[in-house]
Order: sequence, then C-alpha cells, then structure tokens
Amino acid sequence: MSTTEAKFSVGQIIHHRMFDYRGVVIDVDPEFQGPEAWYDKMARSRPPKEKPWYHVLVDGSNIQTYVAEQNLEPDQSGAAIQHPEISLHFTELTPQGYITRRADN
Repeated sequence: MSTTEAKFSVGQIIHHRMFDYRGVVIDVDPEFQGPEAWYDKMARSRPPKEKPWYHVLVDGSNIQTYVAEQNLEPDQSGAAIQHPEISLHFTELTPQGYITRRADN
C-alpha cells in the first residue's frame, strides 16, 4: 500500500488538466483500485498506480470518473458543481468546497 498522502480531499472541487472538465471528489483511493483491463483501455497516459486515485462527479453531466492524481489540479472558480448525485454526497457548498453528508447511524 502506498504511503503517499492525497493532495485532494472529499468535497474538494477539481479541474482535470488533460480533459478540461471540473468536478468534485466523492472518494479517494490511496492507490489504483480498478481492474487491469480498465487501466489498459482508459488510462492511456499511464499514470502511476501507486499514487492516489479519485472518484469524481463531473460538472454539467451525470458522469462519474476515476482519475489519477497527476491529472488533477484545484479548481479556482468557486462555482457549484451541477450533477444529479451532488445532494446524495454533500449538504452544502462553502468557499473551501462541499460539506460531506454524514451517514446516519
């Protein structure tokens, strides 16, 4: 397991450097957790598997992506993310990002 600390956290709004989209992080894997076939087909830039990977809701769509840390940077716009699942994961948007919806115990 990787000991690398993730640069982004759940609720943080990000920008994808290569594909120029915005999104919000909904989960973080300390290293790649997907199937090899997916990596071989989709991760054409061959980002490192031993670094953090992020589950991201993509702004302006109903798509969720799985993205390597090296392809992300913080989004500076401060604009809300438009995605049908946003309220499933978060309660509100603050200047620091979204507040995670806590699961009821």
